[in-house]
Amino acid sequence: MMDPQAVLVDLDELRALTANENGAQRLAWSPVWLSARAWFEEKLKDLPVEHHYDAAGNHWVTLQGASEQTLVLGSHLDSVPNGGWLDGCLGVLAGLEVLRHIVRETNGKPPCTVRLVDWADEEGARFGRSLFGSSAFAGTHTIQADRVRTDREGTTLEAALGNCGVEVDRVGDATVEQANMAAYLELHIEQGPILERLGKPLAVVQGTKGVERHAITFRGQEAHSGSTPMEVRKDALAAAAKLALEIRPIAMKHPQSVATMGSVKTFPGIVTAVVGRCETTLDMRDLDAEVLAGMLKDAQVASERFAKEEGCTVEWSKIWSIAPIPFHPELIRLCDEAILETAGVSQHLPSGPLHDAAEVAQLGVPTVMMFVQSLNGLSHNPAEDTKREHIALAVQAFGALADKAMTWIEAASR
Repeated sequence: MMDPQAVLVDLDELRALTANENGAQRLAWSPVWLSARAWFEEKLKDLPVEHHYDAAGNHWVTLQGASEQTLVLGSHLDSVPNGGWLDGCLGVLAGLEVLRHIVRETNGKPPCTVRLVDWADEEGARFGRSLFGSSAFAGTHTIQADRVRTDREGTTLEAALGNCGVEVDRVGDATVEQANMAAYLELHIEQGPILERLGKPLAVVQGTKGVERHAITFRGQEAHSGSTPMEVRKDALAAAAKLALEIRPIAMKHPQSVATMGSVKTFPGIVTAVVGRCETTLDMRDLDAEVLAGMLKDAQVASERFAKEEGCTVEWSKIWSIAPIPFHPELIRLCDEAILETAGVSQHLPSGPLHDAAEVAQLGVPTVMMFVQSLNGLSHNPAEDTKREHIALAVQAFGALADKAMTWIEAASR
């Protein structure tokens, strides 16, 4: 049997060790993060497991089974600065309890091999490079561009990795850990308000939403704010403001879509001048690739219309994009089954935020995630919280999912 109380005790211990009055401080490649990992290593001493760090700094814990086919459980111990007590670490510590449970139930000899991974630098909070460890594992990293990234103090990513025993030129060697991977499971807090609004504790994650992220620049004409009549102005900010309002109805035509203009810079940026240039960013997300492409097209057409209305021009430049990543149908079914057996009710949700599971799924590895309700929809915030009884349900359901996944892997390998 799973022991949810043991997970709650571990979570409380980790919070006491690595948080202060402003929240969790487990920033990747920092001394506090390293202390969290050392604390976690101590938790492994009574288990019949092997553990090591790969070339990208991911921490792998392996319980050898009768088969080399491997079930992998994963999440991350790192946090954003002033973060919450559950984001990431819940999945790692629930995974640890799954290992304990399997050892108890099988006398340390499961039918397939089971591994737990603490991914390095999922958050990307220090250097702006999210999913660092899992992308290295998946072989999608871009270390040539990443090595010169700097934090606020001017420390390079390469130097920070070196201080933690990671050689930047060997990061790509982490792909060796892909061997024999048959399925991947991840438990995470929802980080949004949907489950609380529905009154449900747990959800099956259908997949991670695709992302279209673009820079949009409107160009008008700088002019004196006191002497330029309103009807002849070429105000780049006015065009951008119209687009910022228009993306809301564009996204709201689709129930799971989101769109955000999160950055606006004006030039010359003074109170006495009409804005001649306005640089903005747009982030759009949906689980359906056709819906996402349609939203992007609608936004581009709208930007051209608003630019013309304000006597401006508009230019688009892609920052980054990723296709929607659906999770595995059979693992979705098994996850739904585990949740129903544990909580009595279930829900299917897409994930707007990206997770390490997305990098794993891109390899073609059968993958699924489970969400547990977040109070007030808050995350990346000291106020992040989940009811302790819901955490207990999540741990129980995650253990049931792991059991079902092992049975599925064993049957598939016959």
